[in-house]
Amino acid sequence: MMIRVLVADGSALVRKRLKMLFADDRRIELAGSAMNAEIARRKIEMLDPDLMLLDVELLQRDGSTFLRELMQAQPLPVVLMSDLAQSRAPAILEALSLGAVDCVTRPQVGAAAEADDGAGEIVERVFAAAQANLQAPQVTSPPPMEFPRSPVENASDVSVIAIGASTGGTEAIKEVICQLPQTAPGIVISQHIPGSFSRAFAERLDQNTAIIVCEASDGQPILPGHAYLAPGGRHLRIRRNGAGFRCQLDDGPQVNRHRPSVDVMFRSVAEAAGAQAIGVLLTGMGDDGSESLGLLKAAGAMTIAQDEASSVVWGMPGEAVRRGHACLVLPLQQIADKIMRAVSRCR
Repeated sequence: MMIRVLVADGSALVRKRLKMLFADDRRIELAGSAMNAEIARRKIEMLDPDLMLLDVELLQRDGSTFLRELMQAQPLPVVLMSDLAQSRAPAILEALSLGAVDCVTRPQVGAAAEADDGAGEIVERVFAAAQANLQAPQVTSPPPMEFPRSPVENASDVSVIAIGASTGGTEAIKEVICQLPQTAPGIVISQHIPGSFSRAFAERLDQNTAIIVCEASDGQPILPGHAYLAPGGRHLRIRRNGAGFRCQLDDGPQVNRHRPSVDVMFRSVAEAAGAQAIGVLLTGMGDDGSESLGLLKAAGAMTIAQDEASSVVWGMPGEAVRRGHACLVLPLQQIADKIMRAVSRCR
C-alpha cells in the first residue's frame, strides 16, 4: 500500500530532507508540501493525502485553529514534528487532544543530517500512523464515580494498577484516569513519550483528575489515590517495600526500541505484586507490553486490553489478545469501571 504524505513545515531544508527520506521507501510517496497552515489547507483539498506531517511551530503560530477545523471537516492522520524542546510540550499535548496521532523528532538538516539516527524512525512512524483508526470514539470522561463494595472471601487486595500505552495513549490514559476515584489503588504508567514532555503530561493529567498525578521519582512510595508516570527516557519499575511498593527508575538500554518500556514495568509488577495487581494495555503500535501482560496474568493479576474499535492503533493490545494474555478485552470507556469493580470485590 502506497501512503501519500503532505508535509507542512516552514523550512525548505526540512521539506527537502523529508522528500529524500521518502524517496528511499517504496511504501511512501510525497504528495506535496506546504510552508504554512493556509497553503496546507488548500493542498489537502486539492491532493487528498493519506497523512500529513505537520511542524508544531505552524500550530503555535495558528493557535491550533487549523488542526481543530481540519479534524472536524476533513479528518486524516496527522503526525506532528517538533524539536521536542520542553517549551513545545503544551502545544503538542493540545494537538494530540485535538486528534493528532503521533509526534516525531523533526529531522536534522545540513551537516547534522549525516548523524540523524531518528530519520529512519520517521518513516516507520508515518507508515504506522497511516493505519490509525480515526473513528475511535472521542469520549468526554464523566466525573469520578463511587463504586459498590462487596467483600469476597480469600480475595487478594489490589494494591497496584499498571497502565501501558503508546500511539494514541495520551488521550486514552486520560480517559481511564479521569474516571478513577480517590479511593483507587496506586497507579504506575509507562507511555512512550519524549523526556521533555512527560512532566507536562503528568501536570495535564493532574489538572483533570480526582487522583494526584506526578512524574515518578526514584524511591517514591506508591500510595492509593496517586498515579506515577514514567519520566520520558527512563524505565519505571516497582519494588516491594514492606507491605507496600516504591517506584524504581533506571537508565538501562531500550527494550522493544523504547525507554520507558511497558514490558520492563509490567515484568516488575508481576514479580513484586503478582495477584495484587491489575495490568492494562492501551492503544499503541508495536508489541511492547504484550508479552509481559502474560506474565501478569500467570502471576494471578487481572489483565485488560483495550479493544480494537476504541484504539487509535491496535498494535500492542491486539498482540496481547492474539497471544491469549488478556483476561478481558474492553472498550476504553469501560476500563475504569471494570478496574474499580474488581477492586471493590477484593475489598
